[in-house]
Amino acid sequence: MLAVAGMLSVQLGSALSVGLVAELGPAGTGWLRLSAGAIVFLLLARPPLRSLTRRDVGAVIGLGVATGGMTICFLAAIERIPLGTAVAIEFLGPLTVAAVRSHSARALTWPGLALVGVVLLTQPWSGRIDPVGVGFAGLAATGWASYILLTQRVGDRFTGIQALSLTIPIAALTAAVVGVPQAVGHLEWAMLPAALGLALLLPVLPFALEMLALRRMTPTAFGTLMALEPAIGVCLGLLLLQQTPAPVQVVGILLVVVAGAAAQYGGRRALDEGAPTGPPSEVDLVA
Repeated sequence: MLAVAGMLSVQLGSALSVGLVAELGPAGTGWLRLSAGAIVFLLLARPPLRSLTRRDVGAVIGLGVATGGMTICFLAAIERIPLGTAVAIEFLGPLTVAAVRSHSARALTWPGLALVGVVLLTQPWSGRIDPVGVGFAGLAATGWASYILLTQRVGDRFTGIQALSLTIPIAALTAAVVGVPQAVGHLEWAMLPAALGLALLLPVLPFALEMLALRRMTPTAFGTLMALEPAIGVCLGLLLLQQTPAPVQVVGILLVVVAGAAAQYGGRRALDEGAPTGPPSEVDLVA
């Protein structure tokens, strides 16, 4: 439930970002949204700087950079290709995580089924897909794969959303490298409330929910469960952006939903496996 709620928030935030992307560009939108998210996380939780070890620094920085890069690349993708298609391509990242981390041939059945669904959703045979948009979605897939692995590692070290008060500011700084130059001259005060609202939908709410989910699931189960994202993306693209899927894409949606549901079996982690020590945070208590 944590993972599904996070996915809904991600796709809603992505769909509603399309208008801001048209005004600020994907990098400018990503930087503004991550900056607003960083402020929210810093207000909610104090960065656990005293608890950082040398082994933590690389994972925390890596997660922040991966988050920033993934955000910009995905926004650049949905600027050029439909939301559902971009999500389907981006799903190849967690699909790879699920396949690599599987320990049996039978476990590869569900990522394989999801891959068929992704192909049906993207329809590479149609010849109408923007190659640049596909390329950005592919880069976002790489960032998503790194995000999954690093989020579990960082989430196991720190309680609740403390880690996000470290990684999201790093993500905002990463996005600022290309986002600030792109946004200069186009940013207006009226855009700030919209950016804050989008930041709550993505990254604040979903990243917190996903970190909590990854403390309770294996990367394989979580990665394959993300197969639901293309279906959610297609549905929200239809409802909010009038991006109507073809019949063959509906078949693809059904395949990825089946794969995502089947992957949940046996995916829960032992609650004491890798769980951080210390009292629970407010988010832990709510969850």
